[in-house]
Amino acid sequence: MADFLSDQRAALEKRLKELRPHVEEYLHLEKVKEALEGVGRGGGSTGRRGPGRPKGSAARRGPGRPKGSTARRRSTNGRRRRSRRGGTRAEQALKVVRENPGVTVSEMAGKMNIKQPNYLYRVMNQLESDGAVKKTGKGYTAK
Repeated sequence: MADFLSDQRAALEKRLKELRPHVEEYLHLEKVKEALEGVGRGGGSTGRRGPGRPKGSAARRGPGRPKGSTARRRSTNGRRRRSRRGGTRAEQALKVVRENPGVTVSEMAGKMNIKQPNYLYRVMNQLESDGAVKKTGKGYTAK
């Protein structure tokens, strides 16, 4: 039994020695891939500028910030802003859809006292992509 275990340990150590260069190469290639992610895409961490930003201004992070974060403005006192008293527009729209299945965007705008209903199309598209509502013809129903 002792010979069997020592043979197995020896075979295991031999195999680990064989595989070590492959693992090291794999880790090296992953690092190279990460380094090449942003190259040739017009700068920035994702190469994509935010909505309303002029051409040539990609999302950028400040020095010393972690990878993937972008510079965000904060209030001067460093506190977070409180959420709206009545909830977000998406929450309000979802409530109206639940109360009135099949409601259209213009009807919803009237119920929510929104003067420009075009804004709600963007909110409803986001809710639809999140899977909270389903569009049927011109109206929306909650899932």
